[in-house]
Amino acid sequence: MTARGVEEYAVSDRDSGPYAITTGPDGALWFTMVHSGRIGRLVPGQEPTSHRLAPDSGPTVISNGPDGALWFTEYRAHRIGRITTAGGVTEFALPTAECGPFGIAAGPDGALWFTETAADRIGRIATDGTVTEYPLSRTGAFPSAIAAAGDAMWFTMNQANAIGRIGMGGDITVHELPTEAAAPVGIAVGPDESVWFTEIAAGQIGRRAPDGRITEYPLPDRSSRPHAVTTDADGTAWFTEWGGNRVGSITCEGSVTVHELPTPASEPHGITVGPDGALWTALETGALARVLPGTPACPPPPHTET
Repeated sequence: MTARGVEEYAVSDRDSGPYAITTGPDGALWFTMVHSGRIGRLVPGQEPTSHRLAPDSGPTVISNGPDGALWFTEYRAHRIGRITTAGGVTEFALPTAECGPFGIAAGPDGALWFTETAADRIGRIATDGTVTEYPLSRTGAFPSAIAAAGDAMWFTMNQANAIGRIGMGGDITVHELPTEAAAPVGIAVGPDESVWFTEIAAGQIGRRAPDGRITEYPLPDRSSRPHAVTTDADGTAWFTEWGGNRVGSITCEGSVTVHELPTPASEPHGITVGPDGALWTALETGALARVLPGTPACPPPPHTET
């Protein structure tokens, strides 16, 4: 069904391309502008600000780091960047040339983990800039988004039709998806350790339960191109429909709610829980959208002994 309660805030011109978004340690929303080479910052209710990188660097996904700074991938420049809440930028070259870093997330080991889409590797960068790379067992897998869970990281393999898990020692396990050519992109881990992922080519949301079962939920609009996903404190997964101009949510029981965005063809990409408890998504056409929650919550997970 379609729900109301969406507001949009202009943060750039239409050519800058707000892409990924996260809530920083300073209580502000931080976002990448992939086309103009900037990192933006917005405190809800205030004017946006931004910090310039190289115009052709292609800042893509951004994440909180364990050191109180924000870390981001530079897809076109093949670097990892770090920006302090005061705006100081440091950039780190990667060992593998033309590797195309995309997803990035803080790991349980105090480092940042990232994907190398063009090199079929998962990378790890310590806060001092030391980089380690772990090759996948498949070529052409196009590893994309990445998220932390317990003592490991989960990531999507867009062209291998699988999701992967990498332990802190670099051991990798691959899990095939039931739907052929589903092309998973976004990934997030809920409070119950469920792994949620988007299937951009199949128009589905996938969930790997803690017991290993994978369930796929077809969306009402199978052509909506679901892209990014995050989870809230109740375990509800929120996702963007890049091709459908909507933000959606899905409970652990599979109940889906979609929210139409006010501006047509606004191209929603990244999504995060904001400092105000609402869901915020980056619109590539130059705005951030705020979506009020209101979907049913998943029940708390049962306690299990390990």
